[in-house]
Amino acid sequence: MRRLIFVLALMCIVAMSFCPAADAARKPAKIRALLITGDDVSAHPWREMSETTRKALVASKRFDVRVCEDPLILESETALKAYDVIVFMIYSQRIKMIPRQAQKNLLNFVKGGKGFFVQHLATASFAKWEEFGRLCGRKWVMGTSGHGPRGVFEAKVVDKEHPITAGMSNFKTDDELYAKLQGTGEINVLVDAYSDWSKRTEPLVFTLNYGKGRTVHNAFGHDGKALMNPNVQRIIARGVEWAATGKVKQ
Repeated sequence: MRRLIFVLALMCIVAMSFCPAADAARKPAKIRALLITGDDVSAHPWREMSETTRKALVASKRFDVRVCEDPLILESETALKAYDVIVFMIYSQRIKMIPRQAQKNLLNFVKGGKGFFVQHLATASFAKWEEFGRLCGRKWVMGTSGHGPRGVFEAKVVDKEHPITAGMSNFKTDDELYAKLQGTGEINVLVDAYSDWSKRTEPLVFTLNYGKGRTVHNAFGHDGKALMNPNVQRIIARGVEWAATGKVKQ
């Protein structure tokens, strides 16, 4: 009898030891995001901006986020293989152009089926690299692009069927309203707003396909305050997820 009790107890211990593994197997793997930040103009508190963005992603419980403050990580094809999506939010003033291998790696990363999420002034990086502008869909060009005074404006959700903006309504935000971003490629505009500075409606959140991969361009995010807007945080979390996977789990 004692032998039987011992065997049953042992079986219970063994079964319990497998429960955490079974639970882990049932949980969906988190999206691996590489957030590239650093540098920027003096008006942008980039550490605050990157940390607020990182927290928005982590709060969604769908991401494993790693932060790098050097765009030269793009030189390592091996390093990039560890990620599903690149969150690019560095306006690289210090490094005017990344090496050819880094350029190739970034483009191949997205062309191969992964994601690229670019935010605010980051599109102004690498001014002489035309293909980077095409990857971003629209690009900030110094001396041409601009904005009026930072303030409250209404953003209009123009595509309510897209997974990123599904269920969202127009919202007000306190931010810079970017205008005259340059580019002619086809984009799918999700959110726009009328600019008093440019006297026209400007795309602020949009998507495009790049090879087998996806780009999401988010022009919101002048500082931590702007990025704390709940609607902007929703766009970030959903946008990075869609860029990585092509879908959003509601």
